[in-house]
Amino acid sequence: MDKRDIEALRGTVFCGALLERDGWRIDLRQSTPRAVKYRRAEGEIIIVIHNGKGWFDPLSDAKGDVFSLAEHLGAAGFVAALDLVSEAVGFVTAAPRWERSARAGPMAPIETRWHARNSPRPGSPTWRYLSAERCLPDGAIQLAIDQKLLREGPLGSMWAAHNNAAGQVCGWEERGSDWRGFATGGAKTLFRFGAVGSSRICVTEAAIDAMSLAALEGQRSDTLYLSTGGGWSPTTAAAIDGLVRRPACALVAATDANRQGDIYADRLRAVADEAECHFSRLRPDAEDWNDQLRRLAAGKNLKQ
Repeated sequence: MDKRDIEALRGTVFCGALLERDGWRIDLRQSTPRAVKYRRAEGEIIIVIHNGKGWFDPLSDAKGDVFSLAEHLGAAGFVAALDLVSEAVGFVTAAPRWERSARAGPMAPIETRWHARNSPRPGSPTWRYLSAERCLPDGAIQLAIDQKLLREGPLGSMWAAHNNAAGQVCGWEERGSDWRGFATGGAKTLFRFGAVGSSRICVTEAAIDAMSLAALEGQRSDTLYLSTGGGWSPTTAAAIDGLVRRPACALVAATDANRQGDIYADRLRAVADEAECHFSRLRPDAEDWNDQLRRLAAGKNLKQ
């Protein structure tokens, strides 16, 4: 097979095709249009990126194109990988329900788009989503609004701001009943909920988890609840490092109760060690803090 044929295969066969043929399935709740998470029963995870042309394993350093994915899945060498990819020609991958058509035309600046959206209010679609579906108490929702952290997204979804150290909006997490994403053109820094200058820093993987943990803890006045939005960029690491380099500061890894959460916790432990601050791991009783909050709410309803 000459180079042109190899490049044609690379442009024709998506990484998702190999994964779905191998028994992997999309985790819709943990996926975005630009990063589709695939899982397998053994607990393995692969994230497909670059419109299906690239992939990486968040639990290791493995990454690459469709041919390296074939080898990662068991093909013994590049020739075997070529055969495996060739067999997937014409395979139609599953279409996630949240998939949106591409936007046309230039995008407005991040802060312009943010301020063009209304804040949630009692009874609004976003408020109902956070209150009824996510079981967040009204006080937690209102506090996040007062801190200028929430906006009404399309179709009753929530936008949760990621700010830099200067308080500027750099992007936002997007969450809804059938939608999960991040602001197009935005940068993941940190969602910061709670008391600025706090000595206790709790890091979660999602803004809704940060607000859920705050609700479960009674909104501790000594705590700043953070979300990385499921990302771990140099900007995110630097932002956390800047927050924990205070006297008597404590860093709490309040990440999910799964393997990915443990890996995030290990990264946070390394940040704490470098900053010479106290570190602890806080695990939810469910997979994440919002799951725990919803279980608690369901239990209370059953007793009523």
